[in-house]
Amino acid sequence: MKPVKAWIITLMALGFSVAGCSLLSIDSGAQSLTSLNELSELDLPPGEKLRVVVTTSILGDVVANIAGENVDLQVLLPPGTDPHAYQPTPRDLTAIAQAHVVFINGLGLEIFLEDMLSNAGGRAVFVSLSEGVPARRLDSHDIGLDPEHDDEYAVFDAHVWLDPANVEIWVDNAQAALATLDPSNAAQYLSAASSYKASLQELQTWIQEQVAQIPEADRKLLADHMALGYFADRYGFRIAGAVIPAYNTTVEISAQELAALQQAIQTTGIKAVFVAISTNPTISRQLAADLGLQLVSLYIGSLSDASGPAASYLDLMHYNVEAIVNALQP
Repeated sequence: MKPVKAWIITLMALGFSVAGCSLLSIDSGAQSLTSLNELSELDLPPGEKLRVVVTTSILGDVVANIAGENVDLQVLLPPGTDPHAYQPTPRDLTAIAQAHVVFINGLGLEIFLEDMLSNAGGRAVFVSLSEGVPARRLDSHDIGLDPEHDDEYAVFDAHVWLDPANVEIWVDNAQAALATLDPSNAAQYLSAASSYKASLQELQTWIQEQVAQIPEADRKLLADHMALGYFADRYGFRIAGAVIPAYNTTVEISAQELAALQQAIQTTGIKAVFVAISTNPTISRQLAADLGLQLVSLYIGSLSDASGPAASYLDLMHYNVEAIVNALQP
């Protein structure tokens, strides 16, 4: 990996869009995905519910709001689990083998599915709910690789849910998929989706009101990995870098890179380091202590448990926005 200095100074001016592009062409395990327009009605025996598996707890909450009691829903990753570092279990293989449909985030988030797809068996269709989301492109320069091989190393930012407008697309996709697979409950799926989208639109209005409390000059985000780009693009923040110069949390940073990062931060006016609760905060904590910055925990890739402050997607976004606003206000 190349030193982080080159990209931290440029403030990572991302935003390349592939709006409307099918996730089939850019996702890991793409050959195993089914596009929404390729789905067809399932012949379910009387009294049998649609068996739905989702990968992350965030996806699970969103799908549950549309599906209600009409499906048997199972979530693979427990709350508090980092999806970037997840290792599948035999229980996961069984769940997928028995499912009718598996909903994933896509954009390479579920790398652990690659081996599972060939071992799970069953006849489930795999659907990316991020199909149609305007995905942010991270090229080789942004992740510290050789820019001469940009096409080879290009990846896409998978953290689409941190922009609620993208979750509206999830809702539309989930509603369409469920209605196609299980048309007997289509009206209920449509009604639930409409109600939940109204909640998402209220959330977006509230976020805009909260962000307005932060002076534009202070709207700078430094996270433990490159996870906040969609949020920043939507609400007018600037990404000042990441402790780990990668879109996932499994990449390591060297002492030399950490020193370069510390030197760069000293000139940016950064106030806080934002750390995903499900990841190891050791390096971020050291950075914050060395530079006198706040260390602020966010829920990024997972919900909390049912008794925690981020038990739903809406709760997660409220928690994160309040944490960011409190940290960056004058």
